[in-house]
Amino acid sequence: MVWALVITSVAGFMAALDNLVVTTALPSIRKDLGGALGDLEWTVSAYTLTFAVLLMFGAALGDRFGRRRMFLAGLTVFTAASAAAAMAPGIGSLIAARAVQGVGAAIMMPLTLTLLTAAVPVAKRGMAYGIWGAVNGLAVASGPLIGGSLTEHVSWHWIFWLNVPLGLALLPLARLRLAESHGTGAPLDFPGTLLASGGLFGIVYGLVRGPADGWTSPLVLTGLVAGGVLLVAFVLHGLRAKNPMLPMRLFRSRAFAGINAASLLMFLGMFGSIFLLSQYMQGVLGYSPTEAGLRMLPWTGMPMLVAPIAGILSDRIGGRPVVAAGLFFQAVGLGWMAAVVTVDASYPVQLPGLIVSGIGMALFFAPASNLVMSSVRPQEQGIASGANNALREVGGALGIAVMASIFSAQGGYESGQSFVDGLRPALVTGSAVVALAGVAALLIPGRRRAGQGGTAAETETAETGAPSGTGAVSEATPALETAGR
Repeated sequence: MVWALVITSVAGFMAALDNLVVTTALPSIRKDLGGALGDLEWTVSAYTLTFAVLLMFGAALGDRFGRRRMFLAGLTVFTAASAAAAMAPGIGSLIAARAVQGVGAAIMMPLTLTLLTAAVPVAKRGMAYGIWGAVNGLAVASGPLIGGSLTEHVSWHWIFWLNVPLGLALLPLARLRLAESHGTGAPLDFPGTLLASGGLFGIVYGLVRGPADGWTSPLVLTGLVAGGVLLVAFVLHGLRAKNPMLPMRLFRSRAFAGINAASLLMFLGMFGSIFLLSQYMQGVLGYSPTEAGLRMLPWTGMPMLVAPIAGILSDRIGGRPVVAAGLFFQAVGLGWMAAVVTVDASYPVQLPGLIVSGIGMALFFAPASNLVMSSVRPQEQGIASGANNALREVGGALGIAVMASIFSAQGGYESGQSFVDGLRPALVTGSAVVALAGVAALLIPGRRRAGQGGTAAETETAETGAPSGTGAVSEATPALETAGR
């Protein structure tokens, strides 16, 4: 049990860390390898996009061909791609390596919990899932700081080299210490995967290249139009196919549709803001990469402190008001940052915005996961968890593309003032998007008062359309079922 917990936790840490570890290294990567704003976007989005699109497909591969076997394959791909990223001679090869990293993470990540479940007795699973989730949360919180410290004191290459010894150590341990298991053997949804991948790539490509090439250029228009058509085809496929990657019938539930819309919009605003603010702190305010990472901690690290309080609140008053409050907090925090950013803004002036945004993010995470799981039947919780995680990653990739497009339309890297001129409207947009996520959260059905037809938990699940008993499932528990789809 201990070995399984160590192996899966470290693997999850590696995959989660690579979401944000690059952000504080972007100025150094740009200085060393060159590249325009669009290239910097792709160093982040190439990972998040492939990770998002292939997440559920990777879980299905483990189900069909063996979870340990596919975990080893995903870990091998991720480790090799990390080495390729560290040795990248140019920005193009770095982007390609990041995309392959995302493929490996998409196969590896959803299988960690299934493998952990197979190794841990039922009575101890809650503790094991809690440790796994805490390690992954630590990766997200420390990503900018680790990236900044390695960039400043060693070199940016080591944000990728870090994965290589960890991966090489895990491979033999996983082979020897993890038991093999299989799922139901459901057919793989190749058409759905291709439609989703092509559609999202086309839209992100158009958003990234639009400011540089012009919004009416043939390639940009082709990407946006073709991407939109493919996504429509993906939705139709999800409505008609027998075993779709994402069954669209789940969105008939107002609770499921509302929390997933809120999740996508929240990550859109959050990722896009972190992408630009980490560059602002270094390129305009003159902080070192380590100093920038430390100054981001009140935002990225706050969930480690506030999440337990959020869980208690959601148990007492329901998840909807806590999630909505968290999203509005984050919208206020981003609005504050938009109001105070200048070429010489002091850190104490920025700090309230970072703290409020961090509190908002903390209030969102755990209750949002419970709302996702309580909105579907128990046998659908795996696919629901996978869909929500995928939409979060898609939101992150779109957020970087959208907000960087706004930034480049209004400003640029020419001077500190030019950067601020582009940053301010981007942050205003991020604030508005997260506020819209709060509105979507308010559309989720609330729970009735205890005593009106059953317990509070029973009535909450009744209104969200799921059988009673599913409302208090943690994010970790249902996520493990994703690997069985």
